[in-house]
Amino acid sequence: MKIHNPFRLGLLAGLGVLVAILIGTAVGQLALILTYVGAALFLALGIDPVVSWLERHGWKRWLAILVTLLGIVGVFVGLVFAIVPVITEQVNKLIGQAPDLIEFFTSGAAYEWAESTFPWIPIDTVVAEVTKWTQDADNITGIFGGVLQTAVTIASGAFGALIILILTLYFVTSLSSIKRSLYQLVPASKRERVIDISEQVSTAVGRYVVGQGALGLCNGVLSFIFFSIIGAEYPALFAFLAFLFSLVPLVGTITGSIVIVAIQWLVNPDSFITVLTTAIYYLVYMQVEAYVLSPNIMNRAVKVPGVIVVIAALAGGTLGGILGALVAIPVAASILIIVKQVFIPKQQTL
Repeated sequence: MKIHNPFRLGLLAGLGVLVAILIGTAVGQLALILTYVGAALFLALGIDPVVSWLERHGWKRWLAILVTLLGIVGVFVGLVFAIVPVITEQVNKLIGQAPDLIEFFTSGAAYEWAESTFPWIPIDTVVAEVTKWTQDADNITGIFGGVLQTAVTIASGAFGALIILILTLYFVTSLSSIKRSLYQLVPASKRERVIDISEQVSTAVGRYVVGQGALGLCNGVLSFIFFSIIGAEYPALFAFLAFLFSLVPLVGTITGSIVIVAIQWLVNPDSFITVLTTAIYYLVYMQVEAYVLSPNIMNRAVKVPGVIVVIAALAGGTLGGILGALVAIPVAASILIIVKQVFIPKQQTL
């Protein structure tokens, strides 16, 4: 339909811009919900290969889903119970040391220690400035506001994790029916082709999640064995940290290694050998992961050129933080599949 009236053309164009703005605003307001849905779908696609493998070996789907989810929940519950005693012990130690700390600061011992340790710093000036700063009501309000904001952020994160868990359970149990419903929206003449490409994309995403989880599990298990052998404190806690950091592509392992070595230095400031041994271990492990584990695990999961992996991870991390970095590589693999099987064949026919 051709519109010859300039007024009608301008009106329709203005309405189009208004609708686009409304859609953009709605998407912005729903960004958090869409993030939850995307994360849950991402995890569900990662769990689905395990469920499918159990189905191929004679398990019923509901039983395969139940066993898989119980296994995942059991691992995290075990890790939580391994970490809780550590936190409880440190809190009890801090509570037990509270009277000594109060006496240390009120008796003047802290002032004498600061003067002897940092003789080049004007302690009197520092104490006067700190006292003046704490007497300002706005500063105290800001401190309590920051603490409250931190508590709200932690509560929001816990609530978000619960929502993602619930959505993941729903997606895992109904993933097949969701796919069938979406495929029915495609014209029958193109449905077979769309199903084939979609299954390849979902398989690539699922294999990537499984592969990244396997790398994290390797790091966690080996870290636990290493810290148990050297007799370090809290081996389960450090293994859990190593596992979590390894889930982040590219920079996760090196970041986690630096954090763990730094914590070891804080926990064992007098044991230089333990800190040095930990640093050497993670240097060796990073080489093993980069040249042995990662190629053998991830090349079977997603076949993406290294340069695209780096670019995708950097772009995803910039746009969506840690979650964006996690999702970026399977998204890049999916785009490559679509380009190779849709765009390139179409270009060959022109």
